[in-house]
Amino acid sequence: MLGRSKKTQNQILDAEARSAAQPEASSQPARKLPEKKGVPTPTRRQQEAARKRPLVHNDRKAARAAQRKAVQDQRAKMRMAMETGDEKYLPARDRGPQKRFARDYVDARWGIGEWLLIVVLIFLFASFLMTEEARALVAFSLWALMIAVIIECWWVGRQVAKRIDAKFGRENRERGLRFYTAMRSLQMRRLRLPKPLVSRGQYPS
Repeated sequence: MLGRSKKTQNQILDAEARSAAQPEASSQPARKLPEKKGVPTPTRRQQEAARKRPLVHNDRKAARAAQRKAVQDQRAKMRMAMETGDEKYLPARDRGPQKRFARDYVDARWGIGEWLLIVVLIFLFASFLMTEEARALVAFSLWALMIAVIIECWWVGRQVAKRIDAKFGRENRERGLRFYTAMRSLQMRRLRLPKPLVSRGQYPS
């Protein structure tokens, strides 16, 4: 489960890096050579043919290497931004003051959702040593825990939405913010990306 989550995170960062590096590679203007004196002015047909020439480098291997280098640089910047919270290089889904507010609120609180994965793993390993009666009792407790986690996710998302409305205006609230908040509250604190930048109890104002 953890390996699959990590792989998905890397795929997302790769896609973000490629989309961010593509405009940088294509935005470089072609260098215009100075016109030579004494040369006749090119005809309209010659000018149109010159415009149709590809702007990419003829050496495809060098072009691919340059693109790969740009993607690697952009991905390294995103990785660093995941640690430092630098808005400039964060993935689009994590950018903006409202997403930052939601992350800080979730990271400042203690929640039962962040312990759900650990509890489930402990139950799976301990179930081999339990009797049938004990296993049934623990399974019932897990269902109660999952219901409590669902209620907590709904409550945390609602609290964040209320504070976002008060600070930024209800009409300016971003779509999907409550879902974003709920998903972060389900993650273990040490595994959250971007990394938490506030301490427990340090709620955003």
